[in-house]
Amino acid sequence: MGCWLVVGLMSLHARYFSIKSTYQPIRATDDGEAEAEVEAPDNASIRSHTALNGSGATNGVSKTADAGESSTNGVLSGWRVLLLALPATCDICGTTLMNVGLLLVAASIYQMTRGALVLFVGLFSVVFLRRKLHLFQWLSLIGVVSGVAIVGLAGAIQPDKKPGHPVGSEVADVGSDALRVIAGVLMIAGAQIFTATQFVLEEWILERSAIEPVKVVGWEGLFGFTITLLGMVILHLVVGTTEAGRNGPFDMVEGWRQFWNYQPVFISSILIMISIG
Repeated sequence: MGCWLVVGLMSLHARYFSIKSTYQPIRATDDGEAEAEVEAPDNASIRSHTALNGSGATNGVSKTADAGESSTNGVLSGWRVLLLALPATCDICGTTLMNVGLLLVAASIYQMTRGALVLFVGLFSVVFLRRKLHLFQWLSLIGVVSGVAIVGLAGAIQPDKKPGHPVGSEVADVGSDALRVIAGVLMIAGAQIFTATQFVLEEWILERSAIEPVKVVGWEGLFGFTITLLGMVILHLVVGTTEAGRNGPFDMVEGWRQFWNYQPVFISSILIMISIG
């Protein structure tokens, strides 16, 4: 949501220096490469072909403008900017699942398991965006997923030992730790489905809209903030204020106290917001 500060500065710069935005949506060709479409001085649509842009016909995206949609705003014109709430919701769901999974596994397993994202992005791109993946790309996806599976299996077979276990409880602890790691890996891998959905939705929207990507990030941040705040208030009233939920993860008062009283929580929260933006 802090990207709106950047948008404001860009608007002021453009206003006082009379700079007109020339951003145009990047459309994908049939072979999956990027293609930038610009407006010629005589209003005739031309396409720029570079080594990075490819030179095929578009995948039917330009027909949208012929159907009567605005060529300047595309699918995000007017109230349809609310469509950006969909990838924002996917981001919230994916991040929540990954954070819960991180509590159950080691940080190394968490980071490696996130590699499953490429598989879901590849599958969704083929199914929903009609992309074409070559054989070497499918083989690469299989290799990445195989590595993720091996990491998860290794963590389940030999989980990290926790200090303070009583003598004689090693067998029970190994079994419970293995289940904990398996549950964490499944949560993190499942979260990649939401993240992949977010990426595919964003690509589909950006291909059909002339809105600057920084504004897209700002809108998603605004919707994500609104949804998160509403969820926090509802869960606080329903769970956090009860006897069982007091001082728990849904207690907003306790969360606010921890945010300001624990310096590592405060600093890491600020740094995470900056890095995401």
